[in-house]
Amino acid sequence: MTTSAITTEQLKEIFPFPLDRFQLQAIDALNAGKSVVVCAPTGSGKTLVGEYAIHRALQQGRRVFYTTPLKALSNQKYRDFRAEFGEENVGLLTGDISINRDALIVVMTTEIFRNMLYGTRIGEVGTSMMGVEAVVLDECHYMNDKQRGTVWEESIIYCPPHIQLVALSATVANSKQLTDWISAVHGGTELIYSDYRPVPLEFHFVNPKGILPLLDPNTAKLNPKLKSHRPTGSRKTEDIPSIGFVVSKLAEREMLPAIYFIFSRRGCDKAVADMATLQLVTPAESARLKIRIDEFLDKNPEAARAGQVEPLYKGIAAHHAGILPAWKVLVEELFTQGLIKVVFATETLAAGINMPARTTVISSLSKRTDQGHRLLTASEFLQMAGRAGRRGKDVVGYVVATQTRFEGAKEASDFATASPDPLVSQFTPTYGMVLNLLQTHTLEEARELVERSFGHFTKTLHLLPQQQGVNDIKQELSHLQEALSKVDGDVLADYETSHSQLKLDQNQLKNLQLYTEQVQATQVTKQLPTAFPGTILSLKGKHVPVATPLPAVLVSKIAGSGYKPALVCLGQDNRWYVINHQDVVAVHKHWSEYGGKQRVPQVVSLLPPADMPLKPGQVRKGMSLTAEIAQSIPNLEPPATAELTAQVKIVSELKKKLENHPVWGWGNPATLLKRYRRQAVLEQEIQDLQDALQTQLDRHWQEFLNLIEVLRQVNGLQGVIPTRIGEAAAAIRGDNELWIALAVMSGYLDGLDPQHLAAVICALVSETPRSDSWTNYDPADEVVMTLSGLRGSRRQLFQIQRRYQVALPVWMEYELVGIVEHWALETSWTELCSNTNLDEGDIVRMLRRTVDLLSQIPYVPHVSNALQLNARRAVQLIDRFPINESIA
Repeated sequence: MTTSAITTEQLKEIFPFPLDRFQLQAIDALNAGKSVVVCAPTGSGKTLVGEYAIHRALQQGRRVFYTTPLKALSNQKYRDFRAEFGEENVGLLTGDISINRDALIVVMTTEIFRNMLYGTRIGEVGTSMMGVEAVVLDECHYMNDKQRGTVWEESIIYCPPHIQLVALSATVANSKQLTDWISAVHGGTELIYSDYRPVPLEFHFVNPKGILPLLDPNTAKLNPKLKSHRPTGSRKTEDIPSIGFVVSKLAEREMLPAIYFIFSRRGCDKAVADMATLQLVTPAESARLKIRIDEFLDKNPEAARAGQVEPLYKGIAAHHAGILPAWKVLVEELFTQGLIKVVFATETLAAGINMPARTTVISSLSKRTDQGHRLLTASEFLQMAGRAGRRGKDVVGYVVATQTRFEGAKEASDFATASPDPLVSQFTPTYGMVLNLLQTHTLEEARELVERSFGHFTKTLHLLPQQQGVNDIKQELSHLQEALSKVDGDVLADYETSHSQLKLDQNQLKNLQLYTEQVQATQVTKQLPTAFPGTILSLKGKHVPVATPLPAVLVSKIAGSGYKPALVCLGQDNRWYVINHQDVVAVHKHWSEYGGKQRVPQVVSLLPPADMPLKPGQVRKGMSLTAEIAQSIPNLEPPATAELTAQVKIVSELKKKLENHPVWGWGNPATLLKRYRRQAVLEQEIQDLQDALQTQLDRHWQEFLNLIEVLRQVNGLQGVIPTRIGEAAAAIRGDNELWIALAVMSGYLDGLDPQHLAAVICALVSETPRSDSWTNYDPADEVVMTLSGLRGSRRQLFQIQRRYQVALPVWMEYELVGIVEHWALETSWTELCSNTNLDEGDIVRMLRRTVDLLSQIPYVPHVSNALQLNARRAVQLIDRFPINESIA
């Protein structure tokens, strides 16, 4: 695309200070018409690149959308940009606020931007995107966020390709991967990477001895003075520095102001209470604080937070999700002005809010989550650490890790020297995604869009080794196929069949032989006692180890070890044998076909060699005298049945067939068969591997198809065409758009009064509260009856979702909705808060989510006029301070 660059002189006027190299590189890339991924440490000045895109667009009368992951961050950017670019040029769009939406610069949450893109076919420009030159995606590493990550990926996939993307991200391990993906799905994108920090960080560790350098400056490894030989978990309470001790040491070393990260709201509030007697500000600063705080409380008397006002006068504050947003904005303002010296905050403060400090204190290297207690990730640690060091104010930023019972200096040094984590795609299809895509795209086009996700892209890269494995097998298969190219497969198959049949026939022959031998053994047992010298025997056994029975003549019987005598025999091979009964396989008493003789009479006078011990197993060569007798022994085989004889013939003929088989013309049949079988194995292996690879690559598409099946089951889709319910769900934004659509289209909500409607809507969008949450306000009967009427639909949807492995929530949490009803009936904020143990921030969040959905209902197609009107009335009743705050 063609862009009009800002001249060097204009650039110096806009930014009257030397720009860092990465900032200049990003500006050059934008001027060349490329999108950019700016990956640099927190606090390094990434935002300047987005601001340049704004200045350039304003110069041409074109527009820029500036997106952020959080409403609070959007509100802050809106205030900053109004001051910088003029009130008339800046607009704001969040879930519950719309200000100057047609301005040249519009700040919005990323979800709002994604919603805009849903209205048109991918790649086309809708009316809301007219004149937009660039979209800034601030805090792009939020793609890692399980709840919001999908929105980021959709925004990048759906954004028209001629619009430049300015993705601003903290350092991540796979920034090149991210850039390659954006290039693939959106267009030419350049990676601008920098690990330079304009205000370098120094890592320290605090224990009861004080604050010490964490790392050895010469080796960048753990400071030897901090090495401990105590096992993990063995530290006592006195080994853990108190918060007051840490803050006093920071003050002594002039390391304030500080953000002190504590991973619980209660912990933050307790820290403020424990510091109540500490005075951290000068008299002049105290006077300024008093003026600003009193001014705020005069305007917003209900916003005063119990136990927080007095510490604020002394430069101490808390900042977490349980605090009123208006109070948090005041804290941010005062901290930025340097009037607050320590803020005790949860890690959410590290997520983009512009509140740099001289020092960040990380109270623990582990935290509790929904999945249990775990160590911080490297990126979480670095995100918090990155808040240290104020550009233009501090020469160095300090990061202080504190000793805890379970973590010490060793763990802290590991984090301080760790590399950032990679971005991991959290892409997950939703009902809204399915319905909005199918309203403007075919199923095949929708699949192509789903398969453009970052998750699919990285999965493809991740599976490259497996794909290479498939290619290697294919190469081996190709060589085999070439070697077998001249071989007639049918002929080889015939040989294999005959060879297999031979094995079966040989096995049958073996079984018949064993059976015959068993029968013969029984006969031998009966015949041997009456066999006289000169009787012809067939020998084979332990003492006559031969392949085929050896014809022999019985010479004499001698005493054996048992009750049966041993036998002395002369074999046809002119050898003497001393054997036992088990070595005789046949007794030939009648062999008239050999001249009618029954015995060999010459043996009567024969004696075995004198040196031959008469023990079974002894063998001696015969003399010339015995040679003539040996030669006269006929070749008699053990008697065989007709079945055995026939089987011998079958095996013999089959062997002859195989020996003369035409397959020999192509080589050794065993080798050819081995290759032939290997070829079949490889073909199956390739098929199995490709199926497994495709299953992994198709995971998101299968999830998409599962959602389609659920929508069909509840009449949200006819085939792939959205029904009235489907069109309603497509217009809704929430955790489960289908459930909300089923509720608002059910008719149960149509006759409700505004306050009751607000309570029902709250039940549909509220997550399951903590088990210890309570309120004195019970829901009205009308609310309970309405929710009871929706239970059947909820149960049905839940069962269908489970059948298709869809894990989207189907909320109906009415224990706390009485709060919403009473707020709508103009109960004061103070009274409302006194009738529940929920934090103020939680109440605000619950009410804002309710307002967000109520605000959508008038624009949902096919909803009754009565419901639309009551939704508007409910918004008017609820949307007052502190739910609706003045952004100014």
